[in-house]
Amino acid sequence: AWLLLRGMRTLYLRVRQSSASAQRIAEHFAQHPLVEAVLYPGLPGAHGHDISRRQMTGGFGGMMSIRAKGGEAAAIATAAHVELWKRATSLGGTESLIEHRASVEGAGTPAPADMVRLSVGIEDAGDLIADLEQALARAHA
Repeated sequence: AWLLLRGMRTLYLRVRQSSASAQRIAEHFAQHPLVEAVLYPGLPGAHGHDISRRQMTGGFGGMMSIRAKGGEAAAIATAAHVELWKRATSLGGTESLIEHRASVEGAGTPAPADMVRLSVGIEDAGDLIADLEQALARAHA
């Protein structure tokens, strides 16, 4: 219980930071030449954006996905080449995480093969963007 109470004291700050960073990352990659699509409810063209805008006050959360141009190989390579993002399956931590969901779930998954899932933490958004930029570039080299 004391760990829960300790974490609750900074929850608002952590969620606010990860939401703001995720929004910035989504906007940066929305028209990126190496990205097929960005899946994030904070983008005006996103499926369900109008509902999200009404229901989600203070930001759209820290979870998002990008679909890499180049298919599954590019998505896997992007996840493999990040340096700041941690390769892990988890949600909502202070550190930013990346995973190739289709590899985690295996054959028959509904997750698109070209998609990497991102759980945005509290690191500087510019640093996270730069890391994804270099990873995408290396995946397409």
